[in-house]
Amino acid sequence: MNDFPLFPESASSVAPLVDGLYLFLVAVTGAVSILIWLVIFIFAIKYRRRPDNELAQEQEPPAALEMTWIVVPTIIFIGIFIAGSYVFFRIQRVPSNAIEIYATGRQWMWKFQHPTGQREINHLHVPVGRAVKITMASEDVIHSLWFPSFRVKMDVLPNRYRSMWFEATKTGRYHIFCAEYCGTLHSGMVGWVEVMEPTEYQRWLAGGSEGSLASQGEKLFQKYACNTCHTNTAGARGPNLAGLYGKTRPLADGRSVTADENYIRESILNPQAKVAAGFQPIMPTFQGQVNEDDLIKLLAYVRTMGAEQPVGQAVESAQSAGTSAGAVTTTSGAQGPRTPGGQPNPVPAINTTSTTTSAAPAATATNQ
Repeated sequence: MNDFPLFPESASSVAPLVDGLYLFLVAVTGAVSILIWLVIFIFAIKYRRRPDNELAQEQEPPAALEMTWIVVPTIIFIGIFIAGSYVFFRIQRVPSNAIEIYATGRQWMWKFQHPTGQREINHLHVPVGRAVKITMASEDVIHSLWFPSFRVKMDVLPNRYRSMWFEATKTGRYHIFCAEYCGTLHSGMVGWVEVMEPTEYQRWLAGGSEGSLASQGEKLFQKYACNTCHTNTAGARGPNLAGLYGKTRPLADGRSVTADENYIRESILNPQAKVAAGFQPIMPTFQGQVNEDDLIKLLAYVRTMGAEQPVGQAVESAQSAGTSAGAVTTTSGAQGPRTPGGQPNPVPAINTTSTTTSAAPAATATNQ
């Protein structure tokens, strides 16, 4: 039986909750099914047609029986709703100290990028005992990132970011699957999660990379000349992006929007969709010029601009909080945010819209 387990191994903090709810539902539905079958069997024998009982006799069911089959199922259903809501919100609420990892699905592979710059294909290394948040998007069709042993799954959609998280509780090697039919080689879109001790994970991170995602995003920011418009100077044609991420920003049409991952993505690919208040819709689209990997790098860079804490966080132990793992920090100056080397720290290409007045306040990115 060890070669044919009924369930995948339980290896995350939410797995026992999901298993408990599932087994409870199986037990309730199984018990009710057996009870219904027994009642049908007993009544079929007790009230079978006999010579002395040729005509059916109408009987009024006892009031106590009617109240029982109304009250008891109601209590059971409310209990299922409460338990399901608890598990749902537990899965949806990402811990604040989670390690950020980006995932991209394409036919037919999974690509993962760590904040410190390491890239993996169909493999993912994570530390045990530490929450891991995965922000993901698709390059083509709908995929579904599924970690059976962690009991988490999320559809991966093109043209937008979605996120999920897990906290592995056991070291080892666990499956990754695509749970959405995505083409002829869907069955081959598989991978592995390597859950490591924190010290081993730190050694793996130190294995080398091309630089942090934020530093790579800074180079792309300069490559696409985003820094020519997104500055903190008066009269800038684009909004100042320092401290943009996570803030609520007013738009030119009177609405407000939270500057999250999807807003920044849309601001790069479709800058006319949400124009920042105080700026004109003059930013060109980068649709077709920036791929998913570059979008992730630009997003990582935007998140570090004006942030009090770096994006990448290293793991010292299962209990200790992470420290910075290669994120670029910025400070404001007369020429805008600057890198530690003293060079201007350009702002990502989020809605390059021109100001309507020379003294217009620094607005946020104009596109989602």
